[in-house]
Amino acid sequence: MKKGLFFSAGIVVGILCMISIFAVVDINTPDQDYKTMFYRNTKVLAPELPMTADFSGEEVPLNLYYVREAFDREIMASTFMHSSSIMMFKRANRWFPVIEPILKKNGIPDDFKFLVLAESNLSNVVSPAGAEGYWQFMKVTGQKYGLEINEFVDERYNMQKATEAACTYFKDAYHTFKNYTVTAASYNRGMDGVGKAIEKQYAHGFYDLFLNEETSRYIYRILAIKEVYNHPVRYGFYLRERDFYPPIPTRNMTIDSAITNLPTFAQKISVSYRVLRELNPWIQNYSLPNKSRKTYTFIVPMEGALNTDMLLKKIPASKTFFHDTLKLNEIN
Repeated sequence: MKKGLFFSAGIVVGILCMISIFAVVDINTPDQDYKTMFYRNTKVLAPELPMTADFSGEEVPLNLYYVREAFDREIMASTFMHSSSIMMFKRANRWFPVIEPILKKNGIPDDFKFLVLAESNLSNVVSPAGAEGYWQFMKVTGQKYGLEINEFVDERYNMQKATEAACTYFKDAYHTFKNYTVTAASYNRGMDGVGKAIEKQYAHGFYDLFLNEETSRYIYRILAIKEVYNHPVRYGFYLRERDFYPPIPTRNMTIDSAITNLPTFAQKISVSYRVLRELNPWIQNYSLPNKSRKTYTFIVPMEGALNTDMLLKKIPASKTFFHDTLKLNEIN
């Protein structure tokens, strides 16, 4: 008798639970009521374009409809590809302090730092075409600009050396085109490709050129990255200081001899092979023959540098992120 009573009670409770669940989305809700709830709770707004834009001091002609619409497309992509844009902020805080002084030393405008975000989002990736590293050099181009690339070493993965190589390219391209926007476009398509397009089309600058979609989008993507990076709150990105990846305190160790076993070498300097590869991604193997006795610089962590708590306490986020009027570090 009691078992039957409990069984009946269980059925009643189950039915009530099911009723409560389906009551959340009532299939009999009148269309007008459903639309009202939808409109009240769903808001996707198109970001407004800035009134003006420039690349390295060269004005973007936003009065031309095709320029404005191309820029608008990339602003929306950067605004709504949330994970990619947030990773941009996080990684740039670590790497821009390395990249910016190299650009300045070489006389390259600061805006060129946004090319590395467009190329790889500051991640060591390999493109379908075979470009590799932060700055996405093809093997032949990388070697042309002084990067060592072989089975043991690939300096496309060395941030300092790859940035220096990129600067040399930018100087060569600017010497040819006398225009920074065209120089940036050539980094995607090549100097020869852009040069021929200018010649055939009698163009006076980048915005007069009819180019393949990838190169056309490339410049507008850089412009959008710059805009969102400089004005995060305007595009809905609220990051706190603790959200950024801080630079890692390291020291340099120079080696001019062969290393037959890199894991053993790592143990001798009190790090794991994993950490050695993490901080020196240009290493491509378990040994470094170095027959020419070239001097290599290894980056090794300072004591305690791998501890996240220590990093966040001692190294605040770069001030370059706080251009907006709202103080992001005050957001809980």
